[in-house]
Amino acid sequence: MSNTYLGKKVLITGGLGMIGSTLAHKLVNYGASVFLVDAFIEPFGANMFNIEEIKKSVEINISDIRDKESMKHLVKGQDVIFNLAGQVSHNDSMENPFLDADINYFGHLNVLECVRKNNPEAIVFHAGSRLQFGAIERIPVKEDHPLKPRTPYALNKTAAENMYQFYHEMHRIRCVCFRIANPYGPRSQMRHSKYSIINWFTRLAMDGQKISIFGPGDQIRDYIYVDDLAEAMLITAINPICHGEVFNVGTGVGTKFKEMVDLILAITGKGSVEYIPWPENYQNVETGDHITDISKISGLTGWKPQTNLETGIRALYDFYSKYRSFYW
Repeated sequence: MSNTYLGKKVLITGGLGMIGSTLAHKLVNYGASVFLVDAFIEPFGANMFNIEEIKKSVEINISDIRDKESMKHLVKGQDVIFNLAGQVSHNDSMENPFLDADINYFGHLNVLECVRKNNPEAIVFHAGSRLQFGAIERIPVKEDHPLKPRTPYALNKTAAENMYQFYHEMHRIRCVCFRIANPYGPRSQMRHSKYSIINWFTRLAMDGQKISIFGPGDQIRDYIYVDDLAEAMLITAINPICHGEVFNVGTGVGTKFKEMVDLILAITGKGSVEYIPWPENYQNVETGDHITDISKISGLTGWKPQTNLETGIRALYDFYSKYRSFYW
């Protein structure tokens, strides 16, 4: 991997968030020239401290993927573009579907058009979501599982994925699309519960607060540690056999909600848990148990996640114990 990105020019939109900054750290270590773009829109996860250790090794531009004039210049000369900028809350998308569509669909359309016109040789990566599947009919979830989005967020992620596929087929833009399970780990925002439930629950526990679980807590999820996710992105983006493909990405391991919370409480040594009825606005978007089938990405690239849930939560806890003041 290290030689693959040596000397490559890489642009990361949403570059100051959890996933983007994790990619940036890895790419700097691999000898890439890294350019980060972020709009710093509240309440999303941009945080300058995320790149504190590499700030002298990266370039930063404060810009929005919806800005046509800005993006047409920023994409020029880039070898790989990780287009991670987005509206990240499926519940907020129901309150403001226009903003979600504006960022998660039209913003990505703008980037693709800028690439088509100004740098058609670039590789472009899109980060989708497991929520694109809607209600789960069978697990583990393969790529051919029906897509029945239940929120504007999931709908626009699906529409954007189709758009990336279109640009690959019609304009020969080399694209890779992921449908990601539940990511967690260091460098995520910790101020609200709209993104990365493990991170939010860890904050509640660290603050000695009560974690609320909807229902009996038997719902199963697949949680992927951010470093494993970043490695999967780096491996597929640069591999020609992956261009034009869509991959489901998680760990392939399911964990009950209550078991995940018990791990957090045990590792932090603080906090407590309560079981409450499902709020209506959450029940409406509940999709059922989810375990990712990762056989496609593993078969094509050899990638497999390296971090189990306990190890990942311990690493997350250690990080925020040390750098709490930058995230609370």
